[in-house]
Amino acid sequence: MANKMLLDNKQIFIVDDDESVCRALSILLATYGFIVDTFTCAEEFFWAVPNSVAGCLILDIHMPRLDGWKTLQHLLALGSSRPVIIISADKNGGLSEKAIKAGAAGFLQKPFNDQALVDLINIAFENKDR
Repeated sequence: MANKMLLDNKQIFIVDDDESVCRALSILLATYGFIVDTFTCAEEFFWAVPNSVAGCLILDIHMPRLDGWKTLQHLLALGSSRPVIIISADKNGGLSEKAIKAGAAGFLQKPFNDQALVDLINIAFENKDR
C-alpha cells in the first residue's frame, strides 16, 4: 500500500493552453522525480484522465472555452479528491484567496520560483493524505 501511495504522490497533471509552459513545467518536475502528463485544454484532460486517477493537477486560470475556475468547479462537482494548484500570470490581487476559497490546494503567480512549486505540490499531497 505504501508503494501505491508513493506513486500517487508522483503523478502530476498540467493543464495550460501555453505549450511552452507545459513543456517547461514538465521538464522541471521530471527532474524532481514526478511523472508528468500535460494537456493544452481542460476538455482534453477530462477526456484522458478518469476522476478515479490520483495525482496533483496544476491548472492555469485563463484558457479558451473551459477556464481554470470552471474546470475546478467541475472537478469538485465530480467529487475529485485530487489536489489542484492554480497558476496564473494575472496580476489581479486577491487571486490566491479566491483560489483557496474555490477549493484549490494553492495558488502561484507566474513567473514563480521552481522550488515554491515543488514545495506546494508536496504540501498538497501531504494534506490530501491526512
